[in-house]
Amino acid sequence: MEQLLGFIAPGIVYLYIFILNIFVPGRWVTGYVTKTGSNEKLTYRLNGLFVLLLTVATWFGLCYAGLISWDWFYLVRWPALAGAVVFGIIFSLIIVIPFPKVKNNFLADFYLGRLDNPQLWGGRIDAKMWLYLIGAIMLEINILSFAAHHYILFGTGASMGFFVATGLLTYFVIDYLTFEEVHLYTYDFFAEKVGFKLGWGCIAFYPFFYSIPFWSTADLPNPEYSPFFIGLGVVIFFAGWSLARGANMQKYFFKKDPDQSFLGIQPEYITDGNKRLLINGFWGLSRHINYLGEISMATGIVITIGHLTLPWPWLYPLYYVLLLFPRQMDDDRRCAKKYGLLWQEYIRKVPYRIIPKIY
Repeated sequence: MEQLLGFIAPGIVYLYIFILNIFVPGRWVTGYVTKTGSNEKLTYRLNGLFVLLLTVATWFGLCYAGLISWDWFYLVRWPALAGAVVFGIIFSLIIVIPFPKVKNNFLADFYLGRLDNPQLWGGRIDAKMWLYLIGAIMLEINILSFAAHHYILFGTGASMGFFVATGLLTYFVIDYLTFEEVHLYTYDFFAEKVGFKLGWGCIAFYPFFYSIPFWSTADLPNPEYSPFFIGLGVVIFFAGWSLARGANMQKYFFKKDPDQSFLGIQPEYITDGNKRLLINGFWGLSRHINYLGEISMATGIVITIGHLTLPWPWLYPLYYVLLLFPRQMDDDRRCAKKYGLLWQEYIRKVPYRIIPKIY
């Protein structure tokens, strides 16, 4: 029975988030992406931070009342992962099969998707925003449960780095949901469809793989890690956060108003009279400086948590490398097609792809 409950637990959590997403008060915003076949911008109803707080409070209440143990999601992590994998496959089939083909290859359609930005009730529920929301919240519940398990096992002898790393990833989740509107202007929303890659990725991969540094070390004793390395990990994390958040915020303000400054940085851009490309500030360092930030944050978490010779935690930053370097190449191809000669001028002015002075 315990294993069965673990198997269906992700589905229950996702349904609960769906209901909260519908009924919790939110604010309506206009996004960057236009409706298919129209110049009208899509609208979104955003309440992710409130939904996160309510869901975590519900988990806390269940634990406090003794209905589940504080580390229950750690104890059922394997059946929960299996349930999320199955649910992700079912969701992907439902969001792909009934809709018109994009490619002649079903597997390509299944993986990449057929619908650009599916919404319900005029944006009250947006598929992409809901997917990222459930992934982020399930990830947060997982790492809190894993931290509880670590403390239950080792008590006052537990690893301080483990708890600091839990705080860093919690900060990552809260930060993402605080700036929901900003992410409406990112790659996923204007360049990707909803299929297995995005659907299964958020339902199963995001909440369970991103927690792998905690998953693989929660039952290990304190590595007696030097406070220097814990501090180093924190510094690397926030350096990465500054690059990722700063770059996304600068792009957001630029797309809202190309003449608006950000952090005192007056935007400089090149234009062909119609399209504009930002060439200074964060976006003057490299063409995808935010990707370097994402990789650095993941690296900082692994360094903070300790057990540096263990290979499993390093899968987290390695995933970002394998995801973002090919994405950069794909994005460059897309931009070259979209901007033409303007993109060639941009490359001359900002020659580095991700890592300034190196790549």
